[in-house]
Amino acid sequence: MSVPLRSVPLSILDLVSIPERSTVRDSIAASMESARLADRLGYRRLWFAEHHNTPNFAASATALLISQAASVTERIRVGAGGVMLPNHAPLMVAEQYGTLANIHGDRIDLGLGRAPGTDGLTAQALNRSSAEPQAFARSIFDMQGWFSDAGTAHSAPILSAVSAGTHVPIWVLGSTVNGASIAGQLGLPFSVASHFAPEQLDDAIRVYRDSFTPDAPTAQIAEPYVMAGVNVMIAHTDDEAARQFTVVEQMFLDVLKGERRMLQPPVDPAELETHGGRNPMLRIKAVGAPETAIAQLREFVERTDADELITATYAYDPAVRNRSMQLLADHWF
Repeated sequence: MSVPLRSVPLSILDLVSIPERSTVRDSIAASMESARLADRLGYRRLWFAEHHNTPNFAASATALLISQAASVTERIRVGAGGVMLPNHAPLMVAEQYGTLANIHGDRIDLGLGRAPGTDGLTAQALNRSSAEPQAFARSIFDMQGWFSDAGTAHSAPILSAVSAGTHVPIWVLGSTVNGASIAGQLGLPFSVASHFAPEQLDDAIRVYRDSFTPDAPTAQIAEPYVMAGVNVMIAHTDDEAARQFTVVEQMFLDVLKGERRMLQPPVDPAELETHGGRNPMLRIKAVGAPETAIAQLREFVERTDADELITATYAYDPAVRNRSMQLLADHWF
């Protein structure tokens, strides 16, 4: 049975990629232009993902990017996909996102992850705290207290006046059955990172739904809600989309080879074949002309029964990314 596409919202994950010969300033400006476009096209939410110690991403200070994106948009929800909680004090996160909600209203999301979003040495420089599941759950419970009307942590009489009453919704991010189980037991929506970690996708979604506990003290929703990540590149032809997709394929190949480069221009896909460019980490994708990509997305939704899709699109030229966003919206909404 075909999935009614209009019933499955689309969102966007942005790492603020930095192409070769561009600057961080250029990339942030291009990201904000894409935010305006996404707002006009009807995408549900725009999330920024925290990363550190990398030359090709400018999404490090996510709260600042969220504030800027919210200031140039009107409707779309803007948030973190996510804040890597081991890098941050929970009270500081509550204060930042409570402040964002007070500035921009009820459009702010807070996605939380247990990974550092970087290497071990950089994690130490960020004063990394414990990512142990119980500590993660306690931090979420305290943050919910700070976002509540009382504005007080559940574990201690500590007040956060700037976040009190904002009720910022919290998501759990993950790529494995462990993260899925935590999200389910906490009764929170789950965003699965299938766009770069597809190995446990089906098991993670099953575990999340099976373990979902609507009466947990931390629960914010009554039923499981899954948002799944998909790599997307849509162009006017299949060949052109495949060529543009080599930008992200080269990026992942660089990671495997230990190379540190900004985003590289697209190349002939055949050129990557000789260098092992077909990376299985990127197999959750919708790449092609609109009809091709929509068929791939439909198949993915039927496979996962996802409640929402979050798309990741990397392009050397920001205009290519915006064209892909436009073509997807034209054939989905």
